[in-house]
Amino acid sequence: MTVEAMTRTDATKTDATIELDSRRVAHNYSPLPVVAASADGVWITDVEGRRYLDCLAAYSAVNFGHRNPEVTATAHAQLDAVTLVSRAFHSDRLAPFCDALAELCGKDMVLPMNSGAEAVESGIKVARKWGADVKGVTDPNIVVAQNNFHGRTTTIISFSDDETARRGFGPYTPGFRSVPFGDADALAGAIDANTVAVLLEPIQGEAGIIVPPDEYLPRVRALCTERDVLMIADEIQSGLARTGRTFACDHWGVVPDMYLLGKALGGGVVPLSAVVADRHILDVLHPGEHGSTFGGNPLAAAIGTTVVGMLSRGEFQRRSTELGAHLHARLRALTGRGVIAVRGKGLWAGVDIDPVHGTGKQVSLRLAERGVLVKDTHGSTLRFAPPLVITADEIDWAVDRFADVLAEAR
Repeated sequence: MTVEAMTRTDATKTDATIELDSRRVAHNYSPLPVVAASADGVWITDVEGRRYLDCLAAYSAVNFGHRNPEVTATAHAQLDAVTLVSRAFHSDRLAPFCDALAELCGKDMVLPMNSGAEAVESGIKVARKWGADVKGVTDPNIVVAQNNFHGRTTTIISFSDDETARRGFGPYTPGFRSVPFGDADALAGAIDANTVAVLLEPIQGEAGIIVPPDEYLPRVRALCTERDVLMIADEIQSGLARTGRTFACDHWGVVPDMYLLGKALGGGVVPLSAVVADRHILDVLHPGEHGSTFGGNPLAAAIGTTVVGMLSRGEFQRRSTELGAHLHARLRALTGRGVIAVRGKGLWAGVDIDPVHGTGKQVSLRLAERGVLVKDTHGSTLRFAPPLVITADEIDWAVDRFADVLAEAR
């Protein structure tokens, strides 16, 4: 349906929904004025029948496309069996899921949770308990990177540089040291006898898809091994085929001690996250020390098993590699025409906009008017992260709309 064809009644559906949202939903987000009603593959349809190409994929949660047929078939089948028994009992879905995910990661054990922030919080707890039980550390610290994004819980914002997320939410949790991302020397200087872990995003997502120097992650791995410190890789946004590899760490041949996973692990259907590590790390947890009513529930575990099976085939990694090269080439061709820089790997790109052409939010709004959904970050950067089922023609269509927006701004 074109804008011209919309009736007055149609046109008020978006306004009415947004007005109700404004009155009843806490204002912790500032969404684009698009009201989704349905979605399929890479396309979202709003309440007025307008279609949008989704180039955000819910921050990688929809890596395999909206309503992926394999994922939804699993969900439908499990809904007719059992969805929740909590961890008070065993379920026939949890152990197979953890077995499959551990194999995918090359690790021994899995701690299932729900949201990405829960996975990060759980990883921090495990690292501290490991430090106490294994290293004998009584005053532990964890080294993190500046401009990180690991969530917005009280502990996580305590080591965030984002004043919007921090301001007014103190007192903050101690025990963290922040060093520049990509600077291995600074990281080495921050590690001391009480350091239990280094927590990093292999590629920083919220910061604008920042890719570190090639020598960085291998040096981090070597430092952690030498100093007897856990290397924790937050692959919640970067993992599960987003960058063209199963994990972003794979680009540098690095295997962390602990993976933090989420987003796409739930297939875009349910919240599902996990801490994955070897037995000598996760065995520090004992009954009653950590838990979640919904963590590892049968519905999420069944879907997670399907997702791991899809990843094991390698097709999504190949798609991200091949189509990502096409996306980056098309975006780089706009350098000097409103684009200052393009970064990223696979189907994940951070695009810095010349401020003359508007802020990232303004460009996002103009793109939404043309049927392309992206999200801004840090004022002048756009993130392109479409579902991995996108086609080359759809990438061209989206980048052409982007070029049009930049040209009009000139």
